[in-house]
Amino acid sequence: MSSVPERGEIAEEYTWDLTDLFADDEAWEAAYEAVEGRLSELEAYKGRVTDEAETLQAVLELREEIGRRVENVASYARMRRDEDTTDGTYQAYWARAQSLSADAASAASFIEPELQKADPERIEAFLEENQDLVEYDHYFEDVLRMKPHTRSPEVEALLADLSEVTGAAGEVYTMLTNADVEFPAVQVDAEDRRITLSNFTTLQKHPDRDVRRRVYEAFYDEWADYRHTIGTAYENSVTADTKLAEARHYGTAREAALDGPNVPAEVYDTLLDTVEANLDVLHRHAELKRTCLGVDELRMWDLYAPMTGEETPDVEYDRAAEYVVEAVAPLGEAYRDRMAEGLEARWVDVYETANKQSGAYSGGTYDSQPYVLMNYQDDVASMFTLAHELGHSMHSEFTSDSQPHVYASYEIFVAEVASTVNEALLTHHLLETVDDERFRRAVLDEYLERFRSTLFRQTMFADFEHRAHESSEAGEALTPDRLDEWFREVKARYYEPAVLDEHIAREWMRIPHFYRAYYVYQYATGISAANAIVDRILEAGEPAAADYREFLRSGSRGYPLELLETAGIDMSSPEPIEAAIDTYDGLVSEYESLR
Repeated sequence: MSSVPERGEIAEEYTWDLTDLFADDEAWEAAYEAVEGRLSELEAYKGRVTDEAETLQAVLELREEIGRRVENVASYARMRRDEDTTDGTYQAYWARAQSLSADAASAASFIEPELQKADPERIEAFLEENQDLVEYDHYFEDVLRMKPHTRSPEVEALLADLSEVTGAAGEVYTMLTNADVEFPAVQVDAEDRRITLSNFTTLQKHPDRDVRRRVYEAFYDEWADYRHTIGTAYENSVTADTKLAEARHYGTAREAALDGPNVPAEVYDTLLDTVEANLDVLHRHAELKRTCLGVDELRMWDLYAPMTGEETPDVEYDRAAEYVVEAVAPLGEAYRDRMAEGLEARWVDVYETANKQSGAYSGGTYDSQPYVLMNYQDDVASMFTLAHELGHSMHSEFTSDSQPHVYASYEIFVAEVASTVNEALLTHHLLETVDDERFRRAVLDEYLERFRSTLFRQTMFADFEHRAHESSEAGEALTPDRLDEWFREVKARYYEPAVLDEHIAREWMRIPHFYRAYYVYQYATGISAANAIVDRILEAGEPAAADYREFLRSGSRGYPLELLETAGIDMSSPEPIEAAIDTYDGLVSEYESLR
């Protein structure tokens, strides 16, 4: 049977180098104990936050120092756990790190309520008196904006303490699906292949339609065995979203989720309405796929199949990395060279190994280099995923170089722009420079799939999760049967030309992002903004690239819609979404011309 390699079988150069965080586990333990012992230092500032400008500066700097150390501890623990989700040692590290993070949040939870009790004029006077506080100007603005939704110091401390509990459903889901569930093996190319969360989509691209069908049915049959457990986990996650929103005096979980980054609800509604009004373009793509595959009916196991009718060309990791570095040249020499240096410095944990966390992400901290988790599969899709995650990493690099720690993180709304800009540039570069027609078709097909799965599929998910939250808030039980029904309904609307079956109704069960409320819509807004940015850069050249780099440097020193205006994009209107759909429609036409 074809099996996933053990971690020890992978060459060191293809694993991430966590020594930039801690030299070893002993250093991690020492850092854990040191920062744990410092949490009590914050106690001395309770009731005194706005006594004097110097006092305010001191407490903010102490919180930052502690926060940075906690982030390092938590990041190392998470990444060690993700290397092997069944390793009890690192499961314990991660659990301890989560507890430490909750304790640190609780210890500092009095700061913002005390700031909100002060008159805005007093904060302004502090800024005039102490120039070291000026860098906190946007932070103060944001804290005061949230005053109606911030509770007393005692309640804030309790909510911080409860963060492990309110996030437990997602943790249970992660451990269940990554460590406990074992998907069956299916015969592929005369050998048994174990289905995993990481290789499922790759297997769904197999040129043999019967292989795709058997993989699809075996995969979703396995999910059916856990429907009640996962249904309960999701219901509890949605309930936690609602209760936390109520605790902060919001009317709904969506209102709470969008108010954090200060994104108007109209942006969410505009996305759903605009995509819904243009489903005919998605249907056109689906019909083109049916024709290219030469089938009478497009079935759910055909959705990921390449329109080329064959497996995508192999793209080994090293070559993929070269392509990605070459593709970002329009963003400037400094951007391109820093990415290349990062790849040499082992930012990336490349290959799938036994019990490794599925999927991909970009992580790291303000004090460390970025880190990218991959489960690279030597195909075109993995190359695009590499470009995507490196976009996040470069966003972090530019922000950390330019902003103080208070603005070092950034909202997902803008994060998904940075990642998708890289994907769009990669597509443009490959279509412009590669002569191999088979490879060009594969690239175009892949980017069409990226558009489908990012703009349309994620909006479909956003539609589903909004209905789940609204129903829960209305007092309805979120049973697995009801969730199946709702998902099947929205899937049928989006994929009208395709034939649905009972298996696809379970797809909601395999979406980990549903455990982060109102997260998925930002993939769709992100790809819309990203394509508008790339259009500007390819048309205007360096001035537009400079605007984009300024956006990357801004971190969270501004609200998402404001930051995107820096890059020349207005996400308060439907125009970027409509332009992205037009681009998608044009790519469908381009593929038709290559047939």
